[in-house]
Amino acid sequence: MADFVQVSTATETREQAVELARSVVTGRLAAGAQIVGPVGSVFWHEGEFGIGEEWQLLLKTRADRYAELEAHLMARHPWKNPEILAVPIVAGSDAYLRWVTATLGSGPMPAE
Repeated sequence: MADFVQVSTATETREQAVELARSVVTGRLAAGAQIVGPVGSVFWHEGEFGIGEEWQLLLKTRADRYAELEAHLMARHPWKNPEILAVPIVAGSDAYLRWVTATLGSGPMPAE
């Protein structure tokens, strides 16, 4: 199952999150995206303590597509140094993981 990862990042606004999700999914770098928010955030940034709200994106992809997905997010993310993390998917339904693989392919989109 470690052939699949869930990638997360966050943005300041819902609109930014939707645009990043749209570009990633239509580019077939991730099979799907969930946008969660706003979520509370507590952080250090440029030497200052902060508390705020962000919109979190959760993206499902194959591990071998991570580098391409990361490059895409870095090029389009509104922040200079965004959080982009990948965690392995250690278990998932066979049907769902087949759908992820098929969706990331270059052929016609798979039927549900």
